[in-house]
Amino acid sequence: MDKKSEYTGKNIQVLEGLEGIRLRPSMYIGNTGKEGLHHLIYEVVDNSVDEALAGYCKKIEVKLNKDGSATVKDDGRGIPVDIHPKQKIPAVEVALTKLHAGGKFDKKSYVISGGLHGVGISVVNALSKKMIAEINRDRKIYTQEYSKGVRKTKLKVIGKSNETGTKITFWPDEEIFSTLEFDYKVLETRFREIAFLNPGLKIILIDENKNKKEEFFAAGGLIEFVKWINKSKEAIHKPIYFKKEAKETIIEVAIQYNKGYRENIFGFVNTINTVEGGTHVSGFKTALTRVINDYAKKKGLIKNGNGSLSGDDVREGLTVILSLKMKDPQFEGQTKTKLGNSEIKGAVDSSVTLALGEYFEENPTVAKKITTKALDSAKARLAAKKARDLVRRKNAFSLGGLPGKLADCSSKKSDNTELYIVEGLSAAGTAKDARNKEIQAILPLKGKILNVEKANPVKSLSSEEIVNLITVIGTGVGENFNIDKLRYNKTIIMTDADVDGEHIKTLLLTFFFRYMKKLIENGNVYVALPPLYRIRKGQKDFYVYSDEELKKKTEKISGSSAVTRFKGLGEMSSTQLWDTTMNPKTRKIKKIFIEDAVEANHTFTMLMGDDVQGRKEFIAENAQKAELDI
Repeated sequence: MDKKSEYTGKNIQVLEGLEGIRLRPSMYIGNTGKEGLHHLIYEVVDNSVDEALAGYCKKIEVKLNKDGSATVKDDGRGIPVDIHPKQKIPAVEVALTKLHAGGKFDKKSYVISGGLHGVGISVVNALSKKMIAEINRDRKIYTQEYSKGVRKTKLKVIGKSNETGTKITFWPDEEIFSTLEFDYKVLETRFREIAFLNPGLKIILIDENKNKKEEFFAAGGLIEFVKWINKSKEAIHKPIYFKKEAKETIIEVAIQYNKGYRENIFGFVNTINTVEGGTHVSGFKTALTRVINDYAKKKGLIKNGNGSLSGDDVREGLTVILSLKMKDPQFEGQTKTKLGNSEIKGAVDSSVTLALGEYFEENPTVAKKITTKALDSAKARLAAKKARDLVRRKNAFSLGGLPGKLADCSSKKSDNTELYIVEGLSAAGTAKDARNKEIQAILPLKGKILNVEKANPVKSLSSEEIVNLITVIGTGVGENFNIDKLRYNKTIIMTDADVDGEHIKTLLLTFFFRYMKKLIENGNVYVALPPLYRIRKGQKDFYVYSDEELKKKTEKISGSSAVTRFKGLGEMSSTQLWDTTMNPKTRKIKKIFIEDAVEANHTFTMLMGDDVQGRKEFIAENAQKAELDI
């Protein structure tokens, strides 16, 4: 037998303890970059939030320490310290060193839990070079130290205390993570959400490195949350709030319409932000459309036979927070943040239909304002359709109904094709010469597209460039979006590496976020990363993608070299563009995903909308990070 193909029992490895986590950390925390690093804090905080959901914790303190460690302290019951009946070691040691161990599998300890799989704190332990657990319980203070998931000291009593709670301090392992620097802003966003979703829970964030401290507390819960999201918009009524229980699930909803055009539905399940939606969001949308249509017909605002309002009509200018507290949530989707429990759709639908129907009857003034806005949206939708049809007739379309300026690819299989959206005719010409014609299509942009954040849907969907974009991608927009009609597996934004290029990139991302959000959620939107510099040494070229990389590269290359700064894609030859930016085997592209839908919405509103003050504050706060490019 060929020894290379020998596969027997001795080839099967058993990884004891938490070794498997250190070998494949991305399986547990997503990645080993910035997101994965912050995930460590979220996992520890989630344990404290579970104590709050169970009714035992009122305060959580998160501290970023000067030595690079992070401390999470709560005033809950404290992790149990008694000897585990089967493992014969303290229960806290079981929770911190055994995978799939914890109170979340005991339906009595935590009826509702934010953690998904009960792996949280043991994963944090495995990926930390050092962890110290301190527990206040039974009028004593207990402590135990670990390293890389392994116990270093036995559990011991170090003092007395009348308080209860858990304090975890951990030092992320530099062997695992590419960065060890926690981002205050990222944590601030997450903790604000948790405070809104858990009225009465106080979260304190302290950064000793920057001497910053902030407290998050929202006695008003979801009502305060929806007001905070709409703070830079003009609301047309006070928030509508109701709380119902169905199928052992607590359903909380806060609704507020504003005079804008954007739809913002934020779903949460056990404080987890379900950025991809799911059955709870579907149930809400169905109920909202039904209730507003029924009310409009009942009051004679829609005459019999005159059709009905669409989902897009009733959600224009809508901001809603939908928060569920439930047992055994089943998550699916691209980022495992889409609720899949089938029974929840009906439960949310019936609860919202009943509660919102009652509210409309008791508050006719608000009901009329909301219904009138939806009717106005329907009129605008019809006007937009006529305008779109007019634009299509005006344009010189090629066979198949595609814009004439599109250089399509020959392959008709969408699973391996790519659409490059390219800034300017010059760059598009180079890209057309550079591309693999079988799988890569090129769509040139004529200048900057419309800022859809400020424009109403009629104007946005009448714009020639936007109509071309929608036509080429093929999925449709809004309620008519259909991923099955997607023409290209990857939509890649490719712009110049200058201020104008960054602006065009932002305008395009704003369009995708507002009109084709599911395209981002499905993982189909990318940004090309062309090189900033070429270093020529003799007959050999080296390409670098940042100023930091340039410095390192020039230090490594001995002797004299002519560094070239690429300001625009058109400055490269087709061969250079292919080698550096378009060749799937050698290029760098950035996948766009939505980490936090609430923060993404806030950022787009602030950067691209009418929130002038917010934009000024953002510029002032980030000015020191900007680099002057002459």
